[in-house]
Amino acid sequence: MPGSTKTMAWLTVGGLVAVTAYTVTMGGNGWLWFAWVVLGLTTIGALVARGT
Repeated sequence: MPGSTKTMAWLTVGGLVAVTAYTVTMGGNGWLWFAWVVLGLTTIGALVARGT
């Protein structure tokens, strides 16, 4: 996994932790989850593109 893709993957995992912590402490926020899903799909797309 190249450096930029690895960084993106770690940011996605970190984002999941941050959004989950925010949801637990402050309550749910649909926009944060939507942003995390978009980031996750972008990361998956980058991983697939690097694999081909």
